Amino acid sequence: MRAELASEVSTASRLARLSGGFIVVAIISLFIADIHFYRPDPWQELGRIGLGLITPYWPDIPELALALGHTVAFALLAVAGSAFLGLFLAMWFHWRIVRVLAASIRSVHEVFWGLLFMQVWGLSATTGLLAILIPFTGIFTKVFADILHQQSPQTVQTFGDAPRISRYVYGLIPKAWPELISYVRYRFECALRSSAILGFIGLPTLGFHLETAFKQGQYSEAAAVLWVFLLLIGSVRLWLRPKLIPLFIAAAIWVLPEMPPVNASFFWQFITQDLWPKALQRGDLIATGQWYGNVFLSDVWPALWQTLAVTQAALVLSGLLALMYYPFASRWLVGGFRPMGRFKLLVLRSVPELMLAYVFMLIFGPSALPAILALGIHNGGLIAFLLANNSEDAAKVQRPDSPTGAMRFFYQDLPQRYPAFLALLFYRWEVIMRESAMMGVLGIATLGFYVDSAFEEIRFDKAFFLIVMAAVLNIIIDSLSRRLRRRSGLRTPLM
Repeated sequence: MRAELASEVSTASRLARLSGGFIVVAIISLFIADIHFYRPDPWQELGRIGLGLITPYWPDIPELALALGHTVAFALLAVAGSAFLGLFLAMWFHWRIVRVLAASIRSVHEVFWGLLFMQVWGLSATTGLLAILIPFTGIFTKVFADILHQQSPQTVQTFGDAPRISRYVYGLIPKAWPELISYVRYRFECALRSSAILGFIGLPTLGFHLETAFKQGQYSEAAAVLWVFLLLIGSVRLWLRPKLIPLFIAAAIWVLPEMPPVNASFFWQFITQDLWPKALQRGDLIATGQWYGNVFLSDVWPALWQTLAVTQAALVLSGLLALMYYPFASRWLVGGFRPMGRFKLLVLRSVPELMLAYVFMLIFGPSALPAILALGIHNGGLIAFLLANNSEDAAKVQRPDSPTGAMRFFYQDLPQRYPAFLALLFYRWEVIMRESAMMGVLGIATLGFYVDSAFEEIRFDKAFFLIVMAAVLNIIIDSLSRRLRRRSGLRTPLM
């Protein structure tokens, strides 16, 4: 008994030190991040936004329905393709080349993939599909491998020396099928958000109309798009039935916008010439090193610090908000007030981070602060949603004489949820890093700002180098997150 108690105290102390360390780093990051406080007068504009939210209106319903169809089509087809590819690659995840490939492609944000493919296929269905399918393949590969690895080894021992594919198809996959399907559903919700965000770079999804209406001050129209998107996310479990998926896929293919043909020579020129500096193409290695060094010092180095600072501050803010949010969405903790908490989390996790950041820029002016707040609120809502589900599941096996009220939260539920909370937070660390880099498209001095500027200047070689640097940074953060989870004894969350 004493040994078990000492072990629990040691674990709690280790988690407390880890949490405290991240809070200290976040405070230091606030001094590094490009945060400025302005004195804008946004209240009249915010009043118009509030009025628009309660008076949604869209003049052209067929146009809105078509944008909704494009949003769902991109997400559904990309998830279907990436889930299949991810499941296949997960069988070979023990190969280093597969692990490196999966980590590399998932480390680049969908917006960056979209900006790359747009130079070849323009604002077409090919760009939208590939921008989601490629990073999601890397994510599915990683998570599916974790799910299959956690299955009992006795499942495949009965197959003896049968081929690996047979052992997976007839042994591991059927046993892990409920978890695999559950994760695909969750990832589909993520794909809907990604599909909407691609509208911010011009693709014909709901995000395009949301951004356009917002920038033009048509807040009732923006609210109509936003409410449609919230309804779409909130009702996924009602209409996404397994038996109807083939029908939905057929409809999605029919709804897709035009896929224009691409000259093969143009595509080959893009990947063999446009993405590489002229000095490298000439074989001048000294000049190539100087070119990369100059870009690193002028663009990458300052952007890295800003991206890291925004990430760390947003990470800790996400954790603090998640701990504040989740009790109000758990029936075990708040009883009848749960629907209000659930609706709040639906809104927070569904509204695109770019739109939240845009609203905060009206209040605080252009700096890193709107990005930190937007990322913290969005990711905090997502983590809180998962913690609330965890809390309700655990409540089914609780004793009837457990404490009530605040005592139940602080002395029973929170200590039980805290390890899962830290695991989820570390898991989102990599995602927040990707999103922090992407926030640069709003003008915030993270990596995305320099990537977007390079594309506008038609400097594809520079843009590609910056994207690669963003991917390398993400791979480092992912590796560090995994090590911290292992050292702290935290189970990898399958979300």
